[in-house]
Amino acid sequence: MNNGSFVYVTYIATTPEKLWSALTDPDTMAKYWFGMRQEAEWKPGAPWRLTFPDGRVADAGELVEVDPPHRLVIKWRNEFKPELKSEGYSTCTMQIEPAKTAVKLTITHEIDQPESKFIEAVSGGWPQVLSNLKSLLETGETILAESRH
Repeated sequence: MNNGSFVYVTYIATTPEKLWSALTDPDTMAKYWFGMRQEAEWKPGAPWRLTFPDGRVADAGELVEVDPPHRLVIKWRNEFKPELKSEGYSTCTMQIEPAKTAVKLTITHEIDQPESKFIEAVSGGWPQVLSNLKSLLETGETILAESRH
């Protein structure tokens, strides 16, 4: 059961700048997000797309807030599963905060729909993606090799 939101917090031994770069650089992203790539001009109002390795659009939307290396807010809609796309746009907020010798990354993904199938899907996906991201930044290697898509 979900209430239309998913929150995930992790601590990564890196700097805010390196984390921001990993979150926004398509080549780095492909390493930890199972070959997926983002396409965006990193400014508010710009279109945003997440594509599969074969070029199909997985998710799309618009950048709402871009504040490097602190905060990124994306208006986000699934584009490849009709039952998820029909729920409309969600909001994904990525908050980066210094935490002693690490960085605290908080992902909040919300949609205005209780019992959302989209939130159920991202609740399974984000932990995999962020585990890979943390491992990549701390060790240079990812820990999960295959996507569930």
